[in-house]
Amino acid sequence: MNHLTSDVVKNKKILLRVDFNVDLDENKKIIDDFRIIQAIPTIEFLLNNQAKRIILISHLGRPQGESDFQKLSLEPVANHLEKLLKRKVYFIKDFLKQKEEIEKTEAGSVILLENIRFYPEEEQNDFEFAKKLSELGDIYINDAFSVSHREEASLVSLPKILPHYAGLLLEKEIENLDKIKNASSDNLVIILGGAKIEDKLPLINNFINKAKYILVGGALANTIIKSWDFEVGESLVDEQMIEEAKNVGSQKGELVIPGDYLVLTKKDKVEKRGLGEVSKTDKILDIGPIAAKTFAKIISKADLIFWNGPMGKIEDKRFRNGTIEIIKAIIDNNKAQIVIGGGDTLKSLKILNSKFQIPNSIFLSTGGGAMMDYLAGKPMPGLMALN
Repeated sequence: MNHLTSDVVKNKKILLRVDFNVDLDENKKIIDDFRIIQAIPTIEFLLNNQAKRIILISHLGRPQGESDFQKLSLEPVANHLEKLLKRKVYFIKDFLKQKEEIEKTEAGSVILLENIRFYPEEEQNDFEFAKKLSELGDIYINDAFSVSHREEASLVSLPKILPHYAGLLLEKEIENLDKIKNASSDNLVIILGGAKIEDKLPLINNFINKAKYILVGGALANTIIKSWDFEVGESLVDEQMIEEAKNVGSQKGELVIPGDYLVLTKKDKVEKRGLGEVSKTDKILDIGPIAAKTFAKIISKADLIFWNGPMGKIEDKRFRNGTIEIIKAIIDNNKAQIVIGGGDTLKSLKILNSKFQIPNSIFLSTGGGAMMDYLAGKPMPGLMALN
């Protein structure tokens, strides 16, 4: 994987693949600009080293047709990026028709192309489409680790055409995730929660022989305990993963399932239940206080920590305690190397931001599915293309 240097970018037109796939509210205001902020160091590196032109390529959502053009346009992102960079950001609605307009921009310009997924050829990984895109630049940089598990034209075909490099953020992601992936520590603790189950069971299987403990909460725990024939009532589970969850076992590492839970009863009351005490009308929405304290104690002694997924339904204040205890334990552990990632996990930190200040020593990954695939050892087409 080629590394960026000042002599590589000087006087060059740069095609920079970023991930500005952010949530917008009904007024098209950005709800969370974390991913945009994380891309700024690479953009500033290019500006400071006299890149001739920086053309940003990103997607937003999964467009299904013309009706999505207003809802999923990147124009609000261009406006927001302009404020963050404190400089003009040109927005190009159709690079196929506005090539001359791009060429007329002054030296050192920053340009954001419209949502690249508005072109069906992007998700089809169309090579001819990538060739048209390549005509805008001299070199290609991938700084979008969070979509590098996708096989798309701007990630896989472009680097076949242009000299290609890894962006600063992408290198930072790999460096920190490799601490977990290649862990030799006997005191690695993996914490998994949240609602997305399909990509977490492979992670458990990949780390059960590496991690000292794998702590499980959220809907992932519900699915596992249901596969072991415990009652989970009306709790969220992934029925399609029940059979696979049955085979999740303990070898060198220890899989830790909560022994108590907070449930919402049929009468809309919050009650504590032990494992095996959940009724058919209960809904498990958080790990219980004993499980939270047990998890926190294990975390406090870890040397290396990876966390993905809240322990409960944090949107409801009644079911935040398990996640709060996890965050407290992580922050209080001053000796450990810590990696946190996933959209729901970062959303947890944002919701609870008034309670906690996250130290800079903790690495927050922009990746969700890409991060989980990378740690599970699955193929990463966007990274393979850089090699």
